[in-house]
Amino acid sequence: MTGPAAGTAGLLGLPGRPGDPLRGAHIVLGVTGSISCYKAVEVASRLVQAGASVDVAITAHAAEFVTPLTFRSITSREPYGDMWRPHGEYGEAHVELARRADLMLIAPATASTLARLAHGLADDMVSLTALATAAPVLVAPAMDGQMWEHAANQANVATLADRGVQFIGPVEGRLASGRTGRGRLVEPAEIVDLARARLARERGDYLGRKVVVSAGGTREAIDPVRFVGNRSSGKQGYAIAEAARDRGAEVVIVSTVALPAPVTVRVVTVESALEMQEATLAECADADALVMAGAVADYRPAQAVAGKIKRGEAGDISIDLVENPDIIASVPVENARAGGLVKVAFAAETDDLIANAQKKLAKKGAHLIVANDVSSTDAGFSVDTNRVVILSDRGERDDLDLMSKYDVGHAILDRVRTYLEG
Repeated sequence: MTGPAAGTAGLLGLPGRPGDPLRGAHIVLGVTGSISCYKAVEVASRLVQAGASVDVAITAHAAEFVTPLTFRSITSREPYGDMWRPHGEYGEAHVELARRADLMLIAPATASTLARLAHGLADDMVSLTALATAAPVLVAPAMDGQMWEHAANQANVATLADRGVQFIGPVEGRLASGRTGRGRLVEPAEIVDLARARLARERGDYLGRKVVVSAGGTREAIDPVRFVGNRSSGKQGYAIAEAARDRGAEVVIVSTVALPAPVTVRVVTVESALEMQEATLAECADADALVMAGAVADYRPAQAVAGKIKRGEAGDISIDLVENPDIIASVPVENARAGGLVKVAFAAETDDLIANAQKKLAKKGAHLIVANDVSSTDAGFSVDTNRVVILSDRGERDDLDLMSKYDVGHAILDRVRTYLEG
């Protein structure tokens, strides 16, 4: 699997984003008889919107809550329910369904379903297909908290986990009984995102790679209330992290902002340039690539004041500033990884974009630099799109049109990969 710059010709007619591992994938969605199975409709919808082909296997008890017609309307495919009724051209529908699945997702999964899966019973289309497939199986349980905690159920969970089944939840929350406990189905958006991440780990082109991304502008304390900072929102860094996750990488964000992190991505929260430098150096010791999308303040106050400065008590004040370290320049290329670290710098400029970026490329010892004009209203800070020029230490230049920051992330990773492979 590659990013949007390559390998997507066969997917052009599909919905969803190029580079999304769900795009073009075949997902079998198992739906079993929990009251929360109405949420499976949203799971199916999100999968289809991401560009996946979705076949629904539904139990008779689930069909009491949500009719097969609902899933047919969402997926444009006939659900699999009756084990004894021929389905389309296949004599053994569950076998064909299991074989062509890239991933099987059971959401919700009842306690009875977990017991069937753990003991190899196959008396409905969901358990039958799960028993026949060699694809990864993800299970999102939903049941009363006391049922979830019961020793028999926990033994079944342990058995399935030992066999490689991945569990999604359940989580703490309000249950159908009106009580609060652990047993609530994970929300559909997170279920789909975890399915996306699992597929990436199966076939992504960054498998076995670790990518470190910095995000957001640093804050340099003047006093406990005020700081020297910049306008960076962190959106580009988080989009790069999501793209790297979607290509199978282990991803760490060193972040100064409180944006929602892509699932499975680890966040190291920092505030100042010195904190970001310390965290980045530590994470890059065993990383394959560093993408320095964070906007590091060039200067910091020489001395932060311990208490809040009161206006009017001190009159006019001046702040002595000292230069912050150039973080990416301080990160060594040589590390614990074979081939060392590929470094990607950013140049946020308002004038002389290319000339300034070329100077920074050499000064920072980076392999690539991503230059963008932050004075533009449709690119740069705070918006979801960007227009960049990527320069390499090989003398290459790529001018990219306006695109989503997620697509920019894939474009950067495409170029990083040429260094990792070469």
